[in-house]
Amino acid sequence: MPTAPISMRKLKEILRLKYGCKLSHRQIAKSLSVSPSIVSKYACKSAELDITCWPLDEKWDDHSLQQAFFKTKPRLKGFTIPDWSLVQQELRPKTMTLLLLWEEYKERHAEGFYSYTHFCRQYKAWLKCQKPSMRQNHKAGEKLFVDYCGPTMNIVDGSTGECRTAQVFVAVMGASNYTYAEATYSQKLEDWVMSHARCFEFLGGVPELIIPDYVPGNIIRVMLPSSLCCL
Repeated sequence: MPTAPISMRKLKEILRLKYGCKLSHRQIAKSLSVSPSIVSKYACKSAELDITCWPLDEKWDDHSLQQAFFKTKPRLKGFTIPDWSLVQQELRPKTMTLLLLWEEYKERHAEGFYSYTHFCRQYKAWLKCQKPSMRQNHKAGEKLFVDYCGPTMNIVDGSTGECRTAQVFVAVMGASNYTYAEATYSQKLEDWVMSHARCFEFLGGVPELIIPDYVPGNIIRVMLPSSLCCL
């Protein structure tokens, strides 16, 4: 763990006692209640800066001393940064976690990699920089989003020429965007239920959750008790 920098007052006292009073590092350390290694550290730095006398030259004011002794540039590790958009996609399966993805990242970059804590922190920072919309993390097989799309379509009877309007039912799996669509003559309860049944048959299974964007009012009235429909 890096040592916390000393105050400007103590730095000046180290320089004064070393170059003005000619005290040893141990004597200076005892006088200022710091360790001898701290005194040696700043004495070596002062020698590098060609500060070898007291009083200090006029150019060494508090600002210049601060810049010279305490202003250091952080050393960049330069490790490979993961593609966070790819990480986001790989997190969709239920069994996938950030820990597993970090272990894969570590194996791919054995020559140098970020710690798991830093990996998670950087991923969360990336998420915050995305568009300010509600982001949803979907698990495979968990959610099916269903709705009737706005535009209708015309169906013409080839023998009679009769034209009827059809409603388009659309269902989309949240994780994979796997889509099912069909046309029915209405949005009534029977068409609504049978569209779901045919969709499940098409998908080969039933999701954990079905999330409708909008349920037609006539279906709600049929499914709710009559006492509630009057509220």
